Amino acid sequence: MAEHLAIEAQSLNLWYGTFQALFEVDLQVRAGIVTALIGPSGCGKSTFLRSCNRINERLGYVSTTGTIKVLGQDVYGEQVSAIQVRRHVGMVFQRPNPLPLSIRDNVLFGHRLHSGKRVNKADGDALVEEALRQVLLWDRVKDRLDHKATGLSLEEQQKLCIARLLPTKPSVLLMDEPCSALDPEATAAVEDLIWTLRGKYSILIVTHNMAQARRASDECVFMLMGRVVEHSATEEMFVAPKQQETADYIEGRFG
Repeated sequence: MAEHLAIEAQSLNLWYGTFQALFEVDLQVRAGIVTALIGPSGCGKSTFLRSCNRINERLGYVSTTGTIKVLGQDVYGEQVSAIQVRRHVGMVFQRPNPLPLSIRDNVLFGHRLHSGKRVNKADGDALVEEALRQVLLWDRVKDRLDHKATGLSLEEQQKLCIARLLPTKPSVLLMDEPCSALDPEATAAVEDLIWTLRGKYSILIVTHNMAQARRASDECVFMLMGRVVEHSATEEMFVAPKQQETADYIEGRFG
């Protein structure tokens, strides 16, 4: 079973200083599918997501117990560096955060950072085209690769931020409410993109949007007060949730 898991958390507890945000989280995220994390604000969704590529540890007051394995490797293992983890586990944030560089240099930034060397023009061009094609952006921007990325629309910026992760060949993509800053049309475009990336990558997405979770995921995890309450196939959770708390949340009775 383990080889088919993208992420496996066991007895994961996390504290911000003295405040405990995650409690004994056991969670298995299958490889090659889209898994949505849902639950009310402050329930630990983003905290869990950020634990998977160790972004939380940038805060000096975070401590954890338990384990998180990504593709079978303990990301908090003594021999594992955070940089190594982030190469294989890409992160997309709520608001697009393109660098104030050209579109081309944005796409190549992560590759240069992790490889430690510049690529020649031909190899760089190939990496840029491949990444932008994967995020369905190539035809829109191929004639303005030297333009500042900050001039793109929000939808295009978010797609570019996903493209920026791809040249480092990640296995897992973490997305923290990637559509929250987008209008409905742009949201639909990014959801379509997530579905096209499914299979090539294992995707874990945090969303407050119940319709989005239902449309754009294979499996769904409901969290409440730092704990996993329910994890099942998405349609099963929305049609016949097993736990009363899940039903109450999905039907809008709280959160």
